[in-house]
Amino acid sequence: MASQPQSPFARFVHSESFAGLLLVVTAIIAFLWANSPWRETYTTMQHTYLGLSLGTSELKLSIEHWVNDGLMAVFFLLVGLEIKRELLIGELASRRRATLAVAAAAGGMVLPGALYYLLNAGGPGASGWGVPMATDIAFALGVLALLGSRIPLGLKVFLTALAIVDDLGAVLVIALFYTESVNLTFLALAALTWGAALLAGLRGAFSMKVYAVLGAVLWYFVLRSGLHATIAGVLLAFTVPIRKPDPGQYLASLADAARPGRGEVVGARLRDLEDLLERAQSPLHRMEHALHPFVTFAVLPVFALVNAGVAVTAGGVGVVSFGVMLGLLLGKPLGVVGGAWLAVRAGVASLPRRVTWAHMVGAGILSGIGFTMSLFVSNLAFDDADLLTQAKLGVLMASVLAALLGAGWLVLTSRKNSSDSDSAL
Repeated sequence: MASQPQSPFARFVHSESFAGLLLVVTAIIAFLWANSPWRETYTTMQHTYLGLSLGTSELKLSIEHWVNDGLMAVFFLLVGLEIKRELLIGELASRRRATLAVAAAAGGMVLPGALYYLLNAGGPGASGWGVPMATDIAFALGVLALLGSRIPLGLKVFLTALAIVDDLGAVLVIALFYTESVNLTFLALAALTWGAALLAGLRGAFSMKVYAVLGAVLWYFVLRSGLHATIAGVLLAFTVPIRKPDPGQYLASLADAARPGRGEVVGARLRDLEDLLERAQSPLHRMEHALHPFVTFAVLPVFALVNAGVAVTAGGVGVVSFGVMLGLLLGKPLGVVGGAWLAVRAGVASLPRRVTWAHMVGAGILSGIGFTMSLFVSNLAFDDADLLTQAKLGVLMASVLAALLGAGWLVLTSRKNSSDSDSAL
């Protein structure tokens, strides 16, 4: 019997689960490398400089900065595309579902940051309050995928929406609080470039080359302006047009392809229909589909390889580590569940179908998997190497514990719920 085709969301969850596994493996390799007898080669790799020249201009950055400022801009471009899609035609387009995700994400950002700051206020690690605020969607959905059908689809949809709102909040935090100084000349050039991209999007520019060129120029100007270069990815994403597909465009061609005829004639009709369906996709959908494998299999693993190599020393775990762990392991679940409960209690939101509050607690615990975004913010928050090491160790330990505790909680509560349902029959 032929297998049933997967829905787009099921395919997305499957790919994200594999992305989570790939991130785990790459992070373990980096961690072992940084704590092996060859640890110096790891540091050398991070700080090897590579340059690009164009005429008399030269841009020279270390591999670490090329990854964190360059490749991660592509990751943030994909994040921006997902945010725009969800806001316009996805889960966040529904007012009640959006309200639930926004309320849960707000609680899941404010409380972890507050707990971290209470522990580090007045100390050298105070600037790291943004580290425990975001959720790593690849890891979190990967854990849910491992639990299989015992987890309702509504919980996976909620966690996806929560992580997307989290990412939007993280972008705003980076732009507003982790920018040291601004070069107004380059900021103006970035604004003009973004305006050109916005105009191209409003006019319905379909070619990906247009956005690639404008995106590269925008990235350079944002980098030189003093804002973090990854902001360019989100800015570009919001210029890419999206539209709902119009079935009327290809119904006639579908009927034509179904007419009887010789094999080669029918084959030609089907190829024409395939080309028409490809053109019917909006630029945003085409760009998102093109970027997703590259980000999954290249950008995020390379980021993990460059950033997860934390050398464990005698003083590696400190108050910054405890602040990050407190925020991710306690602040996240309390904030997420508390924000969602307040929204449902106020009557402006409701839980997804078949999702219980026990499920929501499990999702709150899993949202404490901060890995990618938390490591990224750590690099922005700390110039001091010792504090950065403390933050990264806190992120790694908290993410592992959140994954284990969240999975364990959902296994136990799902088994209990199944037993209760069976006894009620």
